[in-house]
Amino acid sequence: MITIEDVAKRQDALLASLETIVRMESPSTDKAAIDKLVQYLRSECEKLGASIESRDQSEWGDLTIASWPGNGSKSGQILVMTHIDTVWPVGTIERLPWSIDGDIARGPGIFDMKASVAMMLEAMRAIQEQNLDHRPIKWLINTEEEMGSPASRPVIEELAKESDLVLCLEPPVPPHGALKTARKGVGMFTVKVTGKASHAGADPKAGVSAIQELANQIQYLHSLTDYDLGTTVNVGVISGGTRRNVVAAEADALVDLRAVTMDEAERTVEAIRGCRASVPGASVTVEGDLNRPPMERTEAIAAAFQQAHAIGQKLGLDLQEASTGGASDGNFTAAVGATTIDGLGCTGNGGHADSEHIKVSGLVERTALLTGLLSEL
Repeated sequence: MITIEDVAKRQDALLASLETIVRMESPSTDKAAIDKLVQYLRSECEKLGASIESRDQSEWGDLTIASWPGNGSKSGQILVMTHIDTVWPVGTIERLPWSIDGDIARGPGIFDMKASVAMMLEAMRAIQEQNLDHRPIKWLINTEEEMGSPASRPVIEELAKESDLVLCLEPPVPPHGALKTARKGVGMFTVKVTGKASHAGADPKAGVSAIQELANQIQYLHSLTDYDLGTTVNVGVISGGTRRNVVAAEADALVDLRAVTMDEAERTVEAIRGCRASVPGASVTVEGDLNRPPMERTEAIAAAFQQAHAIGQKLGLDLQEASTGGASDGNFTAAVGATTIDGLGCTGNGGHADSEHIKVSGLVERTALLTGLLSEL
């Protein structure tokens, strides 16, 4: 079994690999930039003996499925999932440069989740060089996870259905790096209100205020929150009207839903779709749906975590588990019945923020853990 000390001997090489990946900026909406990183990673995977399948996309970066056949008697495929798209536009590296200060490494996208990509390359290098037994492994490199995986979802679900285990290398829960064994589902909606414009001073009674009706809808939507059940509904953005002295003819709101279970998610989706106008003459329409189903902590997921915990103990790590309100591609895999462990990425903090960073010691530890999971499970 590869130890933390073994990985530490290659810390400089691991950091050099990560620096290359971080410097190749890859915002979700810049296909050309992402595809440059895609080509680099495909080349690195081929050096490690992988066969490469490309799922080309017109709008987003091309998807990559790197595959390694099993070595030894173990059967049942492991699917590893990462994404290389980030929320940072090209040029951010000039403002937030790659740097290492003691145990802290910084750079755009390093925590979410380019460190995980470097970890996977190093894990497969160790497995190949040491000729470790392992199951068949497929690695999906997604390119539009930050956008909700609109095009890759069918591919994710397809690969999950053929896999016995899914390892999702999203960042763990700060500050102690807990793995994620449950995630809330996410719904995204737009509530649109139509009224009737009129002069707010000369003829206000002739108008129907879409803003007034939207205010009623906001109160209704927030009333759907149930903290005891873990359900939250949040109106995050509102807009409407044209001028101070015009009764607003149109208004809309962007709505976020989070729910712990599929039953609760479906119930709340129907409640959101049940928005009805209360101001005479106004009309309300609702667009949207559940984007990511909940990742529920099943018995199989709990058992897989215990196996991961045991491997961690062999390495001297005391792994913890947690649930989170955020979603990932792991929601999709768990929802189709694939046993999924999430939050296996590098310890750190500050995802999507200027403070984004990882711990170098965590990079070494999590690379050893990932190598152990791929070769021991």
